Amino acid sequence: MPSLSKLTAAAVLVVSSLALGACELGPKQSQQTGYRGTGIVQIVDPGNVVAPGEVPPPPYELPAPGGQTAGQVYQNVKVLANVSQEEFDYTMAAITQWIVPANLPAEEAGCNYCHNAENLADDSKYTKVVARRMIQMTQNINQNYSDHVKQTGVTCYTCHRGNAVPEYVWTDPKPSDGRLMGNKRGQNTPSNAVAYASLPLDTYAKYMRGNSGPARVISKTIHPTTANRQSVKDAEGNYAIMMHLSQSLGVNCTYCHNSRSFARWEQSSPQRALAWYGLQMVKNTNEEYIHPLANVFPANRLGPQGDPYKTNCATCHQMQRKPLGGAQMAKDYPALRTVSAAAATAAVPAAAPATGAAAPAAAAAAGN
Repeated sequence: MPSLSKLTAAAVLVVSSLALGACELGPKQSQQTGYRGTGIVQIVDPGNVVAPGEVPPPPYELPAPGGQTAGQVYQNVKVLANVSQEEFDYTMAAITQWIVPANLPAEEAGCNYCHNAENLADDSKYTKVVARRMIQMTQNINQNYSDHVKQTGVTCYTCHRGNAVPEYVWTDPKPSDGRLMGNKRGQNTPSNAVAYASLPLDTYAKYMRGNSGPARVISKTIHPTTANRQSVKDAEGNYAIMMHLSQSLGVNCTYCHNSRSFARWEQSSPQRALAWYGLQMVKNTNEEYIHPLANVFPANRLGPQGDPYKTNCATCHQMQRKPLGGAQMAKDYPALRTVSAAAATAAVPAAAPATGAAAPAAAAAAGN
């Protein structure tokens, strides 16, 4: 019969194994992402890194400029009318490759996904109306949000990746019914939106729509005033959106922040300014381009509150620091790089907070 000491040792070994089972064992990789001496370092487990995926090549060689425009050749071209007819066809072929599911029946595949095969100028299919607005959205991002997307740019494939609806999207949650049971006052319900934590479920709506406020709740003075006081729920929402950013890019907090002073812009990494621009871009995209299409989408393309599926950081990044590993997305598609003359005027992005020692106080106060 085993002695008590041996049984105790065995029990300790079992408990230790179970405890360590939740840890990420094995070699790690580290990379400095901020200023020297700030401890802004990313430590990652290579086994958890998401592969960037491959970008499909252009449908064929980009046509040379010149010739008749699409507006001269085709009827009812409202966005790309000034593009040459050959470049228009090239861009349409690419969009079909990026968005239209490969397993559709012939009558819905290819051009038929958006167009009436008997009259290509017809706008009766909602997919055509939506696609037209999404082209404008893509142009707006590439032209007006280069502080976030840089020269890499975006195309429809950045988000869609062969799916009619991007994999990572969100809709408004059901409003709280005020009870502690059931809806639980809008939180404490397992949801991927908040990493299954006990956090408010309206995180995206709070920070990723139109005039939503900055993700910032820290007091600016040692004794918060009435105008400078945030609730516990505000703090929880701020934490939830930061968790979303971290998960969406596959990074930790110190990718953007210096842990000794999360709020100080001059002690943050340059990536924090990129994230700030990204949040402004997402807000504009959702408010100006996607949410207004609520009356265009059919019921099966709307959320439980009747709003369209909208974007967040994961829509493009999909657990990569740079979408698709930083692949040059827009370089082969000039029609998508600038806002067309016929496109609706989009809101100009706000000025970003500066990084470095000279960060303006007003900008820093508005930052995330």
